[in-house]
Amino acid sequence: MAAQDFDRFGVLADQVPDEIVTHTLVSDVQLPSGKTLALLTLDNGLDHSKPTTLGPATLIELGRELTRQKERAAAGDIAALAVTGKPHFLVAGADLTTVKTLKNSDSGALMAELGHAAYDLLADLGVPTFAFINGVALGGGLEIALASTYRTVSTGANGIGLPEAFIGLVPGWGGVYRLPRLIGPEAAMTVMIENPLNNNRSLNGTTAHQLGIADAIFEPADFVEQSLAWADSVLAGASVERPNAVDPATDAAAAERWDAAAAKARAFVESKTANAAPAPGKVLDVFEAGKTISQAESARLECAALTELMQTPQFQDTVYAFLDLVQKRAKRPAGAPDQKLARPVTKIGVVGAGLMAGQFALLFAKALKVPVIITDIDQARVDKGLAYIHGEIDKLLAKKRISADAANRTKGLVTGSVTKDAFADADLVIEAVFEELQVKKQVFAEVEAVVSPECILATNTSSLSVTEMAADLKHPERVVGFHFFNPVAVMPLIEIVRAPKTDDVVLATAFAVAKQLRKTAVLVKDSAAFVVNRVLLRLMGEVSNAFDDGTDAEVADNALRPMGLPMSPFTLLAMVGIPVAQHVMESLHEAFGDRFRVSANQQALIDNGLKSLWVKNDDGTRSIPDSTLALLQFGNSPSTSEELLVRTQDALAQEIGMMLDEGVVAGPEDIDLCMILGAGWPMHLGGITPYLDRVGASERVRGAKFHTA
Repeated sequence: MAAQDFDRFGVLADQVPDEIVTHTLVSDVQLPSGKTLALLTLDNGLDHSKPTTLGPATLIELGRELTRQKERAAAGDIAALAVTGKPHFLVAGADLTTVKTLKNSDSGALMAELGHAAYDLLADLGVPTFAFINGVALGGGLEIALASTYRTVSTGANGIGLPEAFIGLVPGWGGVYRLPRLIGPEAAMTVMIENPLNNNRSLNGTTAHQLGIADAIFEPADFVEQSLAWADSVLAGASVERPNAVDPATDAAAAERWDAAAAKARAFVESKTANAAPAPGKVLDVFEAGKTISQAESARLECAALTELMQTPQFQDTVYAFLDLVQKRAKRPAGAPDQKLARPVTKIGVVGAGLMAGQFALLFAKALKVPVIITDIDQARVDKGLAYIHGEIDKLLAKKRISADAANRTKGLVTGSVTKDAFADADLVIEAVFEELQVKKQVFAEVEAVVSPECILATNTSSLSVTEMAADLKHPERVVGFHFFNPVAVMPLIEIVRAPKTDDVVLATAFAVAKQLRKTAVLVKDSAAFVVNRVLLRLMGEVSNAFDDGTDAEVADNALRPMGLPMSPFTLLAMVGIPVAQHVMESLHEAFGDRFRVSANQQALIDNGLKSLWVKNDDGTRSIPDSTLALLQFGNSPSTSEELLVRTQDALAQEIGMMLDEGVVAGPEDIDLCMILGAGWPMHLGGITPYLDRVGASERVRGAKFHTA
């Protein structure tokens, strides 16, 4: 392919005049052996806060440069070529803003073809090619590395993966074909299906090396230098072992593994999404076909799948959810005060030493690297809390997620006490005690008596009134809601609750701490259960009411499957804990009346110590034991699945409309963001309010959509 052959893709660049181009910078490196290696550095000229991405102009420039280097290779001017990136990034993947701009299928098909045209050059340059994965390598970024002959990775690299199933696409530039042949079909399904559908997990450098994605791993300080030296050794004949590599075309056992991995992944997709999102299924279609076809034939399937998926409403909704909400709105929280008002936090206190308190203490110590002190009513409880924290740090160390030095430092930051006097010099104290208003008020009164006037008092309440907690304090303006979701280390959302007297300095500091914790913070008004729990309990309440009214349990629990939610309502109820859900429902009933009906049947389960409605049978099915049914009472007005689905949609539209009318958040986008990050609401639905618009619930209930076109 000649450089001018990329001219035909110029029509794509014309459609995206505002693309932030990632340029291909070239330098010749003289290796120790005397051979010349062309080093291509992908760089958009911006700092680390602006990731390098792949748009049409970027890929055209890369393709033209690779064409030139192929000519040099043929002439004997270079012995090898390597691709790396600016600090912290190889490439963060395709520019979704660009993809969103390509409105018609012809443009989408051309964009898919453009990536293959560039990457095929890298795969067949005429000399060995190397990818030095120095940082984030997602989607098309990782596919650049996969198209190379060899790969190294930095121990400091994070964000490595193929997340396309999560964002409504397929890995369209060779990843579906190349990755399973490199690391095996089972591991490839983890990277392409399980990780994306598990809150878009990614790999770090160490894990990528262990899986076999990279052939060698080096420390960040001299990563490129070490990678160049390693490349020189490979050119000199050093062997590169790939024990996980397979070829299903020549290995019958590998072909059987391929089929088994695909079947397992399909079952996983069905359990996670009820097949409501088309992208994961398309990934699996291409993966299965790839077992018996060539890379070129797979490329045609990838391009066709990409072209089709780009036109789906699910992809457009995903782009809204991922790009407009998670990537943009999350970084500029609506209503947050000026960050310049924030005060430094140099010591944190945690009231309580139980499981939640331990999670807080560990997160604060790891992320903020400041002293954290936990307290409880006796030394035994404190010691148990510290033992839990130390145990969790040891687990991180065993998994090589933290160095030995960092583990020791983190342990040293967390101490315990049986007296709240230990909070005297704390800048922020968060309570993690029993979810009962009078208990929390007493705790805050005791803490206020010993802390400085500037110390912030934060509550992790999931449903109680922050205003009431602060009502009897001398300085109610210092109290803020800081509602985490469980598990604390994993869930990315914090609802920051502003009571009427909470001042801007306190709020600004809370937002600053959330950012340091690498959490997304959304400002919410002090209203019962705030956002996520209020919406979830309205949803769960409709299903619970239908069951209590006489609907068959299987019908009730499966009625919402067309939504593709991550778990069924009764499964969620068991995970949250029936007593916890009942307590929140009682708070909501007190605040809002019969829209939130307290279930007598759930209370019966609680009174009899039952943690779930279902039990698992030996054959893998589930059922409700007769002994459980004997405890429950039912009405005689059952619903069909269709009736319950529509009723739940309408109930959600009603509740969210009321929340917006009450000013609980600034706009529907904030409710969407909260539900995506705090409840795992599916990306392919585009957030809860676009979904309610699409199914007609918004107009049925409110007479208007939440979003204009």
